[in-house]
Amino acid sequence: MSATEFRASLDDMRFVLFQQLKIQEALAGFEVYEDFDQDVYDATLMEAQKICEEVLHPINIAGDKEKAQFVDGGVVTPKGYKEAWNLCAEGGWIGVSAPQEFGGIGLPNALGLAVNEMFSGSAEAFSIYMGLTGGAARDILAFGTDEQKATYLEKLFTGQWAGTMLLTEAGAGSAVGDNRTKAVPSGRPGVYHLEGEKIFISGGDSDLAENIIHLALARTPGAPAGTKGLSLFIVPKFLVSEDGELGERNDIHVVGIEHKLGINGSATCTLALGANGPCEGYLLGEEFKGMKLMFHMMNEARIGVGAQGVAAADAAYQYARSFAVERIQGPDLDDIANPESRSVEIVRHPDVRRNLMTLKVMSETMRSLLYRLAYLMDVSLHETDEKAKKKAEGRVDLLVPVLKAHCSDKGFEMASLAVQVFGGYGYTTEYPVEQLLRDARISAIYEGTNGIQAMDLLGRKLRIKNGLLFMDWVQDAQKFVKKAKEAGFDEADDVGKAVGHLGATAMYLGQLAMKKQLKLAFLQASPFLTMFGTVLLGIEALEQAVVAKELMETEGETPLLKGKLLNLRFYTRNILPGAVAMGKSIQSGDDSALDASLWPLA
Repeated sequence: MSATEFRASLDDMRFVLFQQLKIQEALAGFEVYEDFDQDVYDATLMEAQKICEEVLHPINIAGDKEKAQFVDGGVVTPKGYKEAWNLCAEGGWIGVSAPQEFGGIGLPNALGLAVNEMFSGSAEAFSIYMGLTGGAARDILAFGTDEQKATYLEKLFTGQWAGTMLLTEAGAGSAVGDNRTKAVPSGRPGVYHLEGEKIFISGGDSDLAENIIHLALARTPGAPAGTKGLSLFIVPKFLVSEDGELGERNDIHVVGIEHKLGINGSATCTLALGANGPCEGYLLGEEFKGMKLMFHMMNEARIGVGAQGVAAADAAYQYARSFAVERIQGPDLDDIANPESRSVEIVRHPDVRRNLMTLKVMSETMRSLLYRLAYLMDVSLHETDEKAKKKAEGRVDLLVPVLKAHCSDKGFEMASLAVQVFGGYGYTTEYPVEQLLRDARISAIYEGTNGIQAMDLLGRKLRIKNGLLFMDWVQDAQKFVKKAKEAGFDEADDVGKAVGHLGATAMYLGQLAMKKQLKLAFLQASPFLTMFGTVLLGIEALEQAVVAKELMETEGETPLLKGKLLNLRFYTRNILPGAVAMGKSIQSGDDSALDASLWPLA
């Protein structure tokens, strides 16, 4: 493999899905998946890999240079995007996890996220259009009327139409409750005229599909202030007649696109609604329930962002590993005193090995966490046992902000580490890690910045049912640690101590809140989330090692299985100690950043 070629980590994907999570067995009891087996899942992965390597990766590189263009009031995507969209639409990749009755393939979310990871890793800018389309469709699936479902779903899931969400406004940003877009009743039931402006809208316009279905937050007359007054509306680019045919252009128009650090093939648009005439929107769900409905889409989108972080980390690892075995530079340390020593591949140098091991361990443990959460989503959707269903729902709710923030942060860090492995070459456009670094940076910002994810974790998720969700996770983690210890893994002690320290840190922050020291508590929200994510990946490393050891006893040693044992040793000795250090830092009570004299207000 060349250091400029994309390769998906199929062997590790198979390990997580089929040997660690055993989805082919765990999900077989759900009626919705009874027609699928491991052969179908494996064939899906291989076909997705082929598309990513042969179609998407080439347009990713070219699209970064050409960029999405704003031409004559609309967006023109880079060369090859339209053809790639049609290929993905025809292959069912936009609706890979969507219900078959609405044009989807109906595969489990765990498989869908694996495909998502590959698509993001090979062409993040392009895959954003696909992810947003599927997300918009699933919101309509969850909350739309029968008529709305019949009108929009199949066309969205099959890629005939594209989709977006219109959330951000100038002057509001992450403070969604400050949104000012108006929705005035038109006199027709459920039909409103929208007026306002939305900014930073990914995929807000394109030439990929014949229509774009926007989901827009807006405020009806007399609506309460803040998020409680927001409603959600379906706003098509082209109006749709009763027989499903496209009609006249709705008054929603692009007025400009952003020029960005990365994801240049993805159009980030400013949209004007109702500036020149009526902009029709159709109420989705109930009035004033807009944020509840949008969070349904955003939670899914946040998991998708976690997949982007995993994809960036894994692509960084694959590129760096390939470069390290190609690049000749410097003598081997064992031969350094020999004046006639030859230069060797840099993979032989200890510092490069450490960087590669960090990339390997982080990408593989992040993948394990991502697929686990996707599997739990499948359980939460289809489990008939109410207790098991609620447990899965609660676990997903608790871990979504950690997955989104920690994986997007680490994905960017791993892309940066890959640039370091490449040295000066990594900083040039000759190799793909430069683009990977730029593209990965946005993930920590959109779908709620990682600071907001941390505040959500600390201020909401840890308080649900008086902390029961978190304590339930702690108990399960400690039960597993005990099992791993009994299986002969001394590293389980380190993981168990980290879990205990995380629990103590959570209690410390809770006590601050009880003492009304909210600013001091939230000052540590982001460090706490990072601590949580570090511990979570430690548990994943431990479980993968347990599974690998069991497989080695029956199937013999392989590089992949031995690598899982080495991953655990490396993680617990080099990365996991950072969680304990963060806990001590959080509990130090330092409030220096809150000193008002540092930040005088105008």
